Amino acid sequence: MSDPVPHIVIDAPYRSDVVASPAPEIGWRTETSASDWLQSSAEIEVTRGGETATHRVDGRASTRVAWPFDPLAPREEVSLRVRVTGTDGGEGAWSEPRRVVAGFLGEGEWQATTIGLAAPTGYAQPAYLRTEFDIAGPLARATLYATALGVYQVAIDGVDVDDQVMKPGWTPYEQRTIHETTDVTGLLREGRNAIAVRLAGAWATERYGFRENARPLYADQPRFAGQLLIEYADGSSEWVRTDASWQASTGPITASGLYAGEDYDARRALVDGEGRGFAEAGYAGEGWAPAAVFEALRTPEARVSPFVRRLDDLEVREVVTTPSGKTVLDFGQNLVGRLRIRVSGPAGTEITLKHAEVLEHGELGTRPLRAAAATDHYTLSGEGIEEWEPEFTFHGFRYAEIDGWPGEFDPSAVTAVVIHSDMERTGWFEASHPLVNQLHENIVWGLRGNFLYLPTDCPQRDERLGWTGDIQVFAPTASFLYDVRGFLDSWLRDLALEQVDGVVPFVVPNALGTARPAAAWGDAATIVPWVLHERYADVATVERQYPSMKGWADALIERAGPRRLWEGMFQFGDWLDPDAPPHLPARAKADADIVASAYLFRSADAVARAAALLGKDDEARQYAEIAEEVRAAFLAEYVTPAGRMMSDAQTAYAMAIVFDIAPSDQHEVLGARLAELTRLSGYRISTGFVGTPIIQDALTRTGHLETARRLLVQTENPSWLYPVTMGATTIWERWDSMLPDGSINPGEMTSFNHYALGAVGDWLHRVVAGLAPDAPAYERIRIQPRPLADFDHARAEHLTPYGTARAGWVREDGVIRVEATVPPNTTAVVVLPDGRELEVGSGTHEWEVADTAPAVPASRIGMDSTLAAVIDDLEAYEAIVQVLEASSPAGAHGFRTQTKWSDARELGEALFMHAGPETQQEIAAALAALSAEREGATADA
Repeated sequence: MSDPVPHIVIDAPYRSDVVASPAPEIGWRTETSASDWLQSSAEIEVTRGGETATHRVDGRASTRVAWPFDPLAPREEVSLRVRVTGTDGGEGAWSEPRRVVAGFLGEGEWQATTIGLAAPTGYAQPAYLRTEFDIAGPLARATLYATALGVYQVAIDGVDVDDQVMKPGWTPYEQRTIHETTDVTGLLREGRNAIAVRLAGAWATERYGFRENARPLYADQPRFAGQLLIEYADGSSEWVRTDASWQASTGPITASGLYAGEDYDARRALVDGEGRGFAEAGYAGEGWAPAAVFEALRTPEARVSPFVRRLDDLEVREVVTTPSGKTVLDFGQNLVGRLRIRVSGPAGTEITLKHAEVLEHGELGTRPLRAAAATDHYTLSGEGIEEWEPEFTFHGFRYAEIDGWPGEFDPSAVTAVVIHSDMERTGWFEASHPLVNQLHENIVWGLRGNFLYLPTDCPQRDERLGWTGDIQVFAPTASFLYDVRGFLDSWLRDLALEQVDGVVPFVVPNALGTARPAAAWGDAATIVPWVLHERYADVATVERQYPSMKGWADALIERAGPRRLWEGMFQFGDWLDPDAPPHLPARAKADADIVASAYLFRSADAVARAAALLGKDDEARQYAEIAEEVRAAFLAEYVTPAGRMMSDAQTAYAMAIVFDIAPSDQHEVLGARLAELTRLSGYRISTGFVGTPIIQDALTRTGHLETARRLLVQTENPSWLYPVTMGATTIWERWDSMLPDGSINPGEMTSFNHYALGAVGDWLHRVVAGLAPDAPAYERIRIQPRPLADFDHARAEHLTPYGTARAGWVREDGVIRVEATVPPNTTAVVVLPDGRELEVGSGTHEWEVADTAPAVPASRIGMDSTLAAVIDDLEAYEAIVQVLEASSPAGAHGFRTQTKWSDARELGEALFMHAGPETQQEIAAALAALSAEREGATADA
């Protein structure tokens, strides 16, 4: 008999019991020592108001189960627990109770007045607000609801109400605002109390746009609204709301902006003559005036996305003195956050902290920041040891230049504080290749830096926008690494609000003010909801987003017209193809119309699948028919009968294969050409934003795993590992954001923290380690590892909605050992490297198969060898390059980057353009020695 122990999961922000809905979805993960365990039923119990009710679930359902009880009332607190019974008849014990608190407001309860400074001293002036009130008797509970057009923190009687930062984040403020719901009972006392607010503009007052087009979008000053519900033990209650009676002032935060940074003058601390701070009752500071009343904010919604918090501290790794004599701190990791300093010195001393991601020729590399100053200033009060951290800004940086430090500088006095949305980590990957491991770590840090209330393109320059194309390609990788369901669910609500006649803007929120259709960007509307369904069985989000999905597809279908091809319009295309000039990032090898029409098919198909999921059978047939018409038009227009794409570029082939546009009987020939193009490029990346996330899958599906391996482990520029060899700790925006000589790419658009090209992570998880969903939420798992040559092992682990799943393999002594852990209440389809396929239930499993690693290259390589044979023989290739580098670095560079590695040309012919006769003779001798060594090794064997 089994011993199942369930653990309740609720649909709430991570590390929170506060739910945003009166009927939150619930789930549970079961632990048991029994193998092949499946749930036959479950009993859910709710305790509310001293009464208990139960609900029985028959079958295996244990994730995203609809709320089976009466809806929650505002502020209602209930307790949930569950017990499960297995198909073996074993009944488990009740789970530990899980507290659930209704965080939403009741109808008509939001009546807070929007307030701010009456006479700000400058644009986006940070503000301080306060009021006092009395607690008349013993408390039962006190709940604070608050929001801002800007960012804020509330303190009660001198204590901050929570540990969140930069709240409530960024949404399209005119259409949707978010309120926090905070239990502050423990901060109040009978008698006089004070509530105080620190407030700055952040996203609400930032100037958006490029160069001279930058402009304010939402407001010129920050504003705040909040209300505190006080519930007494005797059953009575009262509200304390923002209104014209509140007081307002400026204070020590003298300036604050996302791009500019923050200025703090500690001499202006808001403390009265008795030592009371402005957030304490009885404060008698001077200069306060009645707050100004502004037009009401839109009634806010309860938060569904995770909070942003301080999640890591990094110490100084190295203190660098630059060639110009500046002091620069290296934290060893490109991160997002700010610095915390501890310092003492004379009053009025100003410390300047300037941030950047890289050093260029030894100096702080600030050019990629463009108009963002990314600089903080702290002015000392002169009163003992002072500790300070900017509150309402953040920076993307690894390095910080520090100036004005009083006395001898101590690096232990500065800490880098990492902030981002506090999502639960759910995925891990590790392999025997150190550079690939660092690549994966860079992917993780890229996500951490760019998931801060919304998925941004980059965290450092004067942008930091929710570019739709980036998250469209990265969502599968993100959903493995972290629980991003609530995070992306919240962002998708904003995407739907920002659509204009179905058209999705380039960025969400639409800070650029334009909404033009762009393939792979606007398709986030159809693809991201489907990823949430695939990874979390999230039908509710698909249902809510369905009008948005349909609207986007309809907009594209209308533009395609009866030809069913999307042609001739603006497109980003295969953005940042490595062959594109630095100043023309959209100039790709893959034709932009082919990219657009491929995504037209993909979105029409996604809408058809969503309609079928939701039981909209007529619409499912309608969009499936349209998708088939697009497919037929695409194949007729862009694919020859022989299987050659009219745009003979890797991205075009990869889309035709991975999007399942081309019929399966064409995949072999399309894959062969894709592999040939990959070899012709010397196994260097030749794809941009669109092709990079899918090229490895296209190669793998069509039987070219070794080609995919070579592409993965390439270290020459451009490649995934080239940035790793250059010391990258996050994913770069461009393949060559930094050039081999240490110079920053001359393009104006250059970031060193952009997760999009890290979408290869999903392939590492699913294919290399072999851990993938085979049914929504991993109810059925696919274990299908593809052991890579020259790798000794690879493994992945993922916390699925059902529990922890693991897959991996180890190569040793001529055997591949495949290992897997399947969580309770799930099953797995296992495809072993030798082709055997089987199904297993929950538990730990292991299989062994013979190692069939690719054969070693032919023993002889010479000047008459084909270029294809040379590039496929890495040892021979490196021997040639070593000779070339010694005689002519320019010749070596040309040989590496200009050669087309064809099987129709010989090495000697190609070297004619890059090496003189003597160098060619040296190469011939080096290859002869290599061949002789191999022949000797073969003879010895």
